[in-house]
Amino acid sequence: MQGAGFVAGMIFFASMVSVTWAQVPQAPPYPAADDRYKADILVVVAHPDDDMAAAPYTARALDQGKRVAVIFCTRGNFGPNFLGREQAASLGAVREIEGRRAEAALGVYNVWFLNGSDTPGQDVLHSLESWGHGYALDQVVRLVRLTRPEVIVTWLPFYLAGENHDDHQAAGVLATEAFDLAGDPVAFPEQLEAPHDPEQISNYGEGLSIWQPQKIYYVSDYSFSYGVHSDFMTGQGPQYRTDEISPTKHVSYAQLTFDAWMHDHSQIGSGFTPEQMKEYLSHPMRFIFGKSVVGGSPTGDILENVKPSGVPFVEMIGTHAVAEPQPALALGGPWAFYRVFWPAHKLEHLANLLEPETAMGTHDFHLWVPLLLHNASGSNQEVTLRSKLPAGWRQTPGPMLYKLGPRESRPVSLSLVAPEDQKGTWQSLVFNTESDGKVVGSVTLKVNVVYNGVPQ
Repeated sequence: MQGAGFVAGMIFFASMVSVTWAQVPQAPPYPAADDRYKADILVVVAHPDDDMAAAPYTARALDQGKRVAVIFCTRGNFGPNFLGREQAASLGAVREIEGRRAEAALGVYNVWFLNGSDTPGQDVLHSLESWGHGYALDQVVRLVRLTRPEVIVTWLPFYLAGENHDDHQAAGVLATEAFDLAGDPVAFPEQLEAPHDPEQISNYGEGLSIWQPQKIYYVSDYSFSYGVHSDFMTGQGPQYRTDEISPTKHVSYAQLTFDAWMHDHSQIGSGFTPEQMKEYLSHPMRFIFGKSVVGGSPTGDILENVKPSGVPFVEMIGTHAVAEPQPALALGGPWAFYRVFWPAHKLEHLANLLEPETAMGTHDFHLWVPLLLHNASGSNQEVTLRSKLPAGWRQTPGPMLYKLGPRESRPVSLSLVAPEDQKGTWQSLVFNTESDGKVVGSVTLKVNVVYNGVPQ
């Protein structure tokens, strides 16, 4: 009887446990990421109208059923207004609407404008400072995690004549940094914290998830700035014809881009004419390959090897030290920054695109040249900095003796003026440092003597 009672007790206990578990409610599913903002391709540029540098390709991608989103790092609040009298913040408001209409004409509706101020110039570090580098990067990483793109397309982070607007370069820098950080759980972790109660107000924590983009490509409007097409991008990445006909719109991708571009009314005028736009769009759409975490050929299709299901975080940040010993004389400013930036983000191949070059930055043919003097020895050193300039050039300051302590680096800022009769020519500027009667360092900078009329 005792055995029978034990069995009966166990049956009763099991039935009670079963009832108890049956009464536990099932947890609701955790909300998925908002699929309205999912992008296959994210374009990160500086100003309203910059997106047109990649539009012939994005129009093609839209035809293929891909989703495209765009980030403008500024509202284009500086520059000429060829349609009305609005300037400064009001011009930025005008250009934001123009930019949204241009994107809508292409079929792109997910468009974000960040808070950077249009910063005309040639030094990427100026724009990064003006925008607040960390603050701007926080915004770009947030939007990468929100849109979850497989591919990022952005401006080339490179200083070269004809496409050296510092805002363009800054957009490329931020997009590259966001490519490497959006998948890192340690980067901007406040974006990743789950809100305590998503249906109530006063939450903190943004509820985003890490996201690893798979490929990044760069564009340049180098050719537009000169009115002729340069081939320095040929073979550096994929290219796409612009004269092919869209199967959905029944006009060429060049025409689709041109029609969208014409919404940027305030920017179309002297030096930025419809004729120039058509000339620019008559050439193939060229890209420079940045990097990929899914392999593929640098010149292969942009979506080659892309995995729609996403990929795990891949550490893509390299050393922050320049691999080579620091030279006795080097270009400073943005050139010095890129010498560290490229290896840090595993983009060493960008260093081989072109030899150092620039264009005049103002109407009166003034040129700023930053240099870095370096004493690698363990003792004091005296060096003389001299320049070999074309006839008619003026420089401030002139030849000068510098005293450097052991392993000391010294920045030097030169201001040069070119004669007007050399306008439209390329010139070479040579800078040497001498010690004990010997040349210990040398730098050559090619200069296009022409006003570099940046779009904004």
